[in-house]
Amino acid sequence: MTLNTLLATIMAFAIELLARVVTAVRAIWDGVEPVPSKRVYFANHTSNGDFVLIWTVLPPHMRAQTRPVAAGDYWLTSKLRSFIGREVFNAVLIDRNPDTRAEDPVSQMCDALDEGSSLIIFPEGTRNTGSEPLLPFKTGLFHLATARRDVDLVPVWIENLNQVMPKGEVIPIPLMCTVRFGAALRLQEGESKEDFLARSHDALLALQDKGDAA
Repeated sequence: MTLNTLLATIMAFAIELLARVVTAVRAIWDGVEPVPSKRVYFANHTSNGDFVLIWTVLPPHMRAQTRPVAAGDYWLTSKLRSFIGREVFNAVLIDRNPDTRAEDPVSQMCDALDEGSSLIIFPEGTRNTGSEPLLPFKTGLFHLATARRDVDLVPVWIENLNQVMPKGEVIPIPLMCTVRFGAALRLQEGESKEDFLARSHDALLALQDKGDAA
């Protein structure tokens, strides 16, 4: 084991432990089972810690093969962030600026799926800090579903994390969080981009409703 690998293993354990201590996070598998099949987990986005919470609740054998899709302009701004993004989470780092990017983000995600990884993505495209529960989806999820029709797309609703780590805050506020996984979906034959994104959007909101009703 190399020094980098050892440090990454220690840091991954520390991040998981901190996430569990601060949020007492629990996973609810509602319509889908925690099995190690290739998947795209798409979730609501209200905090920089969103993908960490999903990553934390995945069983270890699934966590090892699941890669978050994250912004390179955030994770490559320092040596520490770069180490965490690349070595700890093995993130698919994308350039969000069309004028400077050298690789197509959908192609990057497809390459990761073809290598056997699952992905964590946030189709809103940015953190939602408004009053609406979910922003309109960008088109990336549709293009990914079109390019890899055999991959299950699993909606994931993260509850309360935006209150644990409000925007601009450094110290987390301990609060119980839930990560609810819903039934998988795929792009249907002849389904338009608008209909697919609306159906995916509704699948996420339905998970929020289930949490509110619990």
